[in-house]
Amino acid sequence: MLTPDIWRKSSFSGGGQGDACVEVADRRTHISIRDSKAPARATLSFPARAFVSFIEALKARPSAG
Repeated sequence: MLTPDIWRKSSFSGGGQGDACVEVADRRTHISIRDSKAPARATLSFPARAFVSFIEALKARPSAG
């Protein structure tokens, strides 16, 4: 049985209407991301471990601005 994807919006959604961000869906073996302004368009998928490493590296960077 297929279960529908549960997309979550990023907690950092920019200004305005909060639609300048990505949405994330946790799947069994990978993580998918898509543009919140165009959810019907293409998604990117990554192995879960690679995505976690990517997010950790982003968090470790000094913020610009």
